[in-house]
Amino acid sequence: QVQLVESGGGLVQAGGSLRLSCAASGSFVSKNVMGWYRQAPGKRRELVAAIANTGNAKYADSVKDRFTISRVNAKNTVWLQMNSLKPEDTAVYYCNARDPIYWGVLNADFGSWGQGTQVTVSS
Repeated sequence: QVQLVESGGGLVQAGGSLRLSCAASGSFVSKNVMGWYRQAPGKRRELVAAIANTGNAKYADSVKDRFTISRVNAKNTVWLQMNSLKPEDTAVYYCNARDPIYWGVLNADFGSWGQGTQVTVSS
């Protein structure tokens, strides 16, 4: 069982930056695929970015060149640096951990979840 705790959300103006952190604990955390997902009101939870334990990363098209996911396996921590934020980035952001076999399956149906952190971008 993996426990995930997110932090770093808040209110920011369009064009600003935020950095989200996710602290993970539990078995085999350092081997897991770690990801950030978001869910806006009335919408489905969607992938933002994911990173394998090798450092290989994937991004949603909507955040490429603006967001960067990173991790330090020894610290069981993953970050999401968000730059050039837009009002449409407003959502609850969730940290996710899943078995490495799911690297090719990054929908929101698998893994362990944190409680979420609110990100609000004002125009």
